[in-house]
Amino acid sequence: MKIIGTGSAHPKCAVTNEMLEKFLDTSDEWITERTGIKERCVISSEKLEDLAVRAANQALENAGMTAADIDFIICSNVVNEYVTPALSCIIQGKLGATCPTVDINAACAGFVFAMDIAEDKLKCKKAKNILIVCAEEPSRMVSWQNRSTCVLFGDGAGAAVVTEGDELKAIRLTTSSLTEVLYYQRALEPTPYIDKEENFEPLVMKGREVFKHAVTNSCRDIRKLLNETGLNANDIKYYVLHQANRRIIDSIRNFLGVDEEKVPHNVERYGNISSAALPALLDELNRGGKLQKGDKLVFSAFGAGFTTAACVIEWAK
Repeated sequence: MKIIGTGSAHPKCAVTNEMLEKFLDTSDEWITERTGIKERCVISSEKLEDLAVRAANQALENAGMTAADIDFIICSNVVNEYVTPALSCIIQGKLGATCPTVDINAACAGFVFAMDIAEDKLKCKKAKNILIVCAEEPSRMVSWQNRSTCVLFGDGAGAAVVTEGDELKAIRLTTSSLTEVLYYQRALEPTPYIDKEENFEPLVMKGREVFKHAVTNSCRDIRKLLNETGLNANDIKYYVLHQANRRIIDSIRNFLGVDEEKVPHNVERYGNISSAALPALLDELNRGGKLQKGDKLVFSAFGAGFTTAACVIEWAK
């Protein structure tokens, strides 16, 4: 497969660290030192599906296509206001597409998981043009009284159109069941028959363990892919890493031994927007004129589960 279009959308409400100081026992210095984040965009009046559609339309326009050209839609999403129907169904209707759709939840690694599914659909000749949309609102999963989690997250959407090609050089997915490290439980509707103990709480994150797993697994995945493709670290134009935390990004870069200019970042402006982080950053690079045909890129992401995913792709535009 190859990527032929990108898009992204962010909410209008930008929450700075100084704004958080008004109701949290925190400071700009404390947040910046630990995360590198200066502000995050969070949903206020928007609907997540509208952000998703905006990103999708941008990707379609960038690819020179319309919704009628799309054979399949994959939506990566962790949580939204709808339990059913799937968010991909809502996106399909708002786009005016008629193709089948599916939602996946691979947490922050969802974009690369979706790429893997798209690659399989293309190889099987069950689709020719596939739209991947990652739409996330993790700001609705955290307690805004908990300074260790709410400062980390923003909301947003990223999208990509992929089609037949030979630009995906290698891909790797892993899952390790480490539920207690990072999870979010919410209440379901009560019934007259429920007598089991049920725990409902906002997002729980064991920061040190997440940091360790993120850095270790990302470096492992990237090294395996470089070895598989016969590339060395300097052959890669950009390492497009999950935008969870600037310290994690810098640690991965240092362990890989690559120059800072090879590891772009926007976490300081948007916070962690889960699976939307990779396609949104890719769109920023694309629209900023920083990508040229033939550039080799590495994507790497990690999220609750614990899921990790990475791939090597050649830029086709």
